[in-house]
Amino acid sequence: MARYTGPSCRLCRRQNMELYLKGERCYTDKCAIKRRNYPPGQHGQARVKVTDYGVQLREKQKVRRIYGILEKQFRSYFQEADRMKGVTGENLLSLLERRLDNTIYRLGFASSRTEARQLVKHSHITLNGRKANIPSIIVKPGDVLELREKSRKIAVVNDSLAAVVRRGVPQWLELDKDAFKGVVKALPLREDISLPIQEQLIVELYSK
Repeated sequence: MARYTGPSCRLCRRQNMELYLKGERCYTDKCAIKRRNYPPGQHGQARVKVTDYGVQLREKQKVRRIYGILEKQFRSYFQEADRMKGVTGENLLSLLERRLDNTIYRLGFASSRTEARQLVKHSHITLNGRKANIPSIIVKPGDVLELREKSRKIAVVNDSLAAVVRRGVPQWLELDKDAFKGVVKALPLREDISLPIQEQLIVELYSK
């Protein structure tokens, strides 16, 4: 199964909520879910009865789509979260938040996680002074992320940093806009994730 490359707005409409997959466009009137607030497809406006399993599956799909992760990867994260001490659902979200591509997005270097993933893959980012081009790297407290010198004039990066006030930088990260640098101060807490995610439904789904 390959990574999804279809229309991003279709995924938001499927979930019936804004997943902010297209960056700044999601904050404008061009956002598809604001214009057509119903699921995509021929039967999108039909009334459908959803089972408990369907609710759990939809929640898992939502989180997968938010972070841009394939099913096999997502299951691996869940298994790792289950082995960790603490609450499995919160551990899962903490692992997903600490992915390198998501951290770059949270710091404001990119306007979407897809854009952040591209920055990482094209070697625009350094982690603790070394080139990092693997989006799935899990960052740790004390890690320093920096935009490479040759990449600091990229227009989309500067536009995104200029608009970072709109999204805000979570408390577990620290951004130095002038130095194009970010620091991981601590592990992300549950309250740092603002999207309406019910992680317990995912735990119930995988516990069947």
